[in-house]
Amino acid sequence: MNNTKSVFEKGEYGFDLTFFEGQKIKTIELKDKQTKACLLLVPDYQGRVMTSSANGDKGMSFGWINYKLIESGKVSSQFNPYGGEERLWFGPEGGPFSIYFPKGKEQVYANWVVPREIDSKPFEVVSQTSGSVSFKKEFTLTNASGTNMEIGVERNVKLLSHAEVESALQVQIDTSLNFVAYESENTLTNKGKSAWNKETGFLSIWLLAMFNPSNDGIVFMPFKKGSEKELGKIVTDDYFRKVPADRLVVKDGVLFFKTDGKHRSKIGISPQRALPYCGSYDPIKHVLTLLWYSKPDEPVKYVNSKWGKQDNPLSGDVVNSYNDGPVEDGSIMGPFYEIESSSPAAMLFPGGKIMHKQRIYHIYGDESRLSMITEKLFNIPISTIKQAFK
Repeated sequence: MNNTKSVFEKGEYGFDLTFFEGQKIKTIELKDKQTKACLLLVPDYQGRVMTSSANGDKGMSFGWINYKLIESGKVSSQFNPYGGEERLWFGPEGGPFSIYFPKGKEQVYANWVVPREIDSKPFEVVSQTSGSVSFKKEFTLTNASGTNMEIGVERNVKLLSHAEVESALQVQIDTSLNFVAYESENTLTNKGKSAWNKETGFLSIWLLAMFNPSNDGIVFMPFKKGSEKELGKIVTDDYFRKVPADRLVVKDGVLFFKTDGKHRSKIGISPQRALPYCGSYDPIKHVLTLLWYSKPDEPVKYVNSKWGKQDNPLSGDVVNSYNDGPVEDGSIMGPFYEIESSSPAAMLFPGGKIMHKQRIYHIYGDESRLSMITEKLFNIPISTIKQAFK
């Protein structure tokens, strides 16, 4: 990667663009000439958004990228964590209908395998303009119950203009602020001759966004307030070990979660509690990231991705955040942090479809103007986010 450093610094979008060129990996760029916003996608990595910039090649690069793995050229048969700030996976990860464990195998890490079709196999580019691109793929996966699932995927990604951002957020974006925003529309189709149901298994669309952490980074997730008797627990905080109290705070209808890349932990919110938007803030670089996803108004079931035996395969969370950190041997994959959203469980008849949309916004600049956005959207000033752990 030395040849890129003379032109761009690590952390700049141009560095990442040049890196992929140097690795001879085909990329697709979406650009908005008016705002200088741009996206970098890789068809070979299932059309994932690798990174984005609000200010052209010299702008901040927002996606986490695993340079060492990509540069090595090695392809693992288990999992290839290339990174990227929005990738498409499917749930459930664990349980009787998992597509990550073979039938009859204990659901432990040694037996966990990410299907190649959502890990290392390319998606086909269907159409492309300066501001949008469409992909598709068809394949068959077998779940942990032995059911073959014939799958069709369509993925459309587009940059959002200044007017589209303001319309979607119902907030004015001051012209002094830099921003990049995009939407992905992901459609899953049952291409087989058998229904997906509670007996045979079902899938969900799972979008995972990997971002660069900050020492003072904080994810904030508003949730529906109400009694536990009525709505259940507020947060799932024991995906790994229970999240320490100094890393997860609940204040007046909002979860605050440290995303500094220093402690491996994960949280999730149930469909009874989840709202269709959340975000993160980096007080050091003054970057506000917002994530919106399509959540049906009516009550629906979500897949349970817990590994191993499950009491209820349809008791999963809707929106999650993961903070990377060292594992037991001291090694670390990133560091990075994630915000993830899922579609409802896709119990589809043959030919049936389900669609899941997600929008990601990166906005940076004057903190007081960023605060106007969070106050309008969440009724939370930036100062409250910054002080969450003080």
